[in-house]
Parts: sequence; C-alpha cells; structure tokens
Amino acid sequence: MRVKGGSVTRQRRRKMIKLAKGYRGPKHIQFKVAKQQVWKSWQYAYRDRKNTKRNFRKLWIARINAAARQNDMSYSKLMHGLKEANVEMNRKMLADLAVNDPRAFTSLTKEAAKALK
Repeated sequence: MRVKGGSVTRQRRRKMIKLAKGYRGPKHIQFKVAKQQVWKSWQYAYRDRKNTKRNFRKLWIARINAAARQNDMSYSKLMHGLKEANVEMNRKMLADLAVNDPRAFTSLTKEAAKALK
C-alpha cells in the first residue's frame, strides 16, 4: 500500500522553506536546496558564536596592549605583574578601564610594575 506524506510532510517542508526566507535564488523556494542551505546556515551560526568570543578577546587584548604601552609597559609584563600583585580582573574590564578611565588603568600599571620588582 502506498503511503502519501499528506499534511505532515507539507508542514515539515513549509517549516524549512520558512527558515530559508530571505535567501537568494532557489534556496528560498525549492525544499531540497533550502534544506541544505538552512543546515549550512546553522553550521555557520554555531561556528561564528565561537568566533565572536575569540574576536572580542583579541579586541580587548589590543586595547590593553595599547594602553599599557602608553604607560611604558608591554601587555605580557602587565598581565604577569597583575597576577603577581593578586589583582584579579578580567580582560574585558581591563579594556574598559583602558578606554574609559585612563587614570585608573595607570594606577593598575604602577601596581603591576611594583609587583614585578
């Protein structure tokens, strides 16, 4: 006996076409192509959620390094000095201080320099 998909198949395909809304060409019309593109889009989204974290860390390090060099210290020496001085501050907060409150950042660099001596 032949079993037709009926409403269940139509709903499943319509859901996939809806997810492919906005894609160019047959990718938003044909089910097979749309399904492939939606799956690939999910892969890109998963990968780029990781890359976003990586990119922000790179940005924070670049900002901290620039501010540290204005205070005659390298990034690596600053981070080592802060660890020696038991200053537990993450890179996000350090970068924010470097941009928005240079005086506080300068005091941190002095603290790190003192701990290194």
